[in-house]
Amino acid sequence: MRPDPELARHAARELVAGAVAIPSVSGEEGAAAAFLTGWMAGHGFAAHIDQAGNAVGERGSGPLTVVLLGHIDTVPGDIPVRVEDGVLHGRGSVDAKGSFCAFVAAVAALPPAALAGARFVCVGATEEEAPSSRGARHAARAYQPDFVLIGEPSGWEGLTLGYKGRLVARVRVQKDNFHTAGDGTSAADDLAEGWWRVREWAARTSGDGVFDAVQATLGGLASHNDGLTQVAEGTFSLRLPPRLSPRAAEDALLAALEGLPAHVTFSGHESAVRHPRDNALTRALRVAIRAQGGTPVFKVKTGTSDMNVVAELWPVPTLAYGPGDSALDHTPQERLDLGEYDRAVAVLQAALTRLAAGTARAGEASPATS
Repeated sequence: MRPDPELARHAARELVAGAVAIPSVSGEEGAAAAFLTGWMAGHGFAAHIDQAGNAVGERGSGPLTVVLLGHIDTVPGDIPVRVEDGVLHGRGSVDAKGSFCAFVAAVAALPPAALAGARFVCVGATEEEAPSSRGARHAARAYQPDFVLIGEPSGWEGLTLGYKGRLVARVRVQKDNFHTAGDGTSAADDLAEGWWRVREWAARTSGDGVFDAVQATLGGLASHNDGLTQVAEGTFSLRLPPRLSPRAAEDALLAALEGLPAHVTFSGHESAVRHPRDNALTRALRVAIRAQGGTPVFKVKTGTSDMNVVAELWPVPTLAYGPGDSALDHTPQERLDLGEYDRAVAVLQAALTRLAAGTARAGEASPATS
């Protein structure tokens, strides 16, 4: 007997509201993972918490493996959790518990034929909002999927094909103290000069459009002087287009700082990624979005996500999908329209059913176009 759609919708909404109500700042996801695995275990999944703290649930036994990788950690910020006029307010509602819960709710509602055609692995990853990306790195080694969905807000009609890369440089200038009436530059002067050189390099290197541009942002400025030594420190954050690797950006940044007494340490080496727009996965999602009355929209984003982390080890059809407006990420106004969440669940259920049935795979052997 088919499950009652209204009961399934109510359960899906309870899932996302319950997940958002549990604080889970990066590194503190244990309670949220326990809640999610408990819900999955009660809805037909084989569920467990893995060595990275990820909430993992599996359904199906078919020859295809579909990994649905979302993240369950959030940035800090206490937003009172409530539902008002069909809108769920709370930290993580958009970024990105809403997306992961949509994955889980859709897989929970799949018909037996879909479960016979594919194995669906939902991974609620830890520490996506931290530089470690611990959960995604563990999952990338644990599975060999045929298709990958990344849980990030795209809007229910949006399909995100790629994200920019990232490089973070921490720059430190240390100099002997001197009298400001004398000749010379301060540590802060040299740090500022270095920043302007990096900005000029970024402007020269940029291509057409923001996705093809090098975006440079200055943050984390600090300086101190103990009477003997001056120290100035700053963080230079670079968002990188696909044509520029983190290693090439490192070399360029060091060249820009040449001649300055600067010590540089790098982190966040993430390469940009952009997947093809025509394959079995994108076709299944496009058909499902149209069936719900929507118009599919392809997107690329200037941030980073776990897509960057897993792309090299998972060279398979991949896109990011999830309900919500990404402009609300990390803001005090973070909220999710539950009607949009319902539509995203319906889209995912239809697309995954189509993918498992193989009807979306016709012509997959032909070259995909970007």
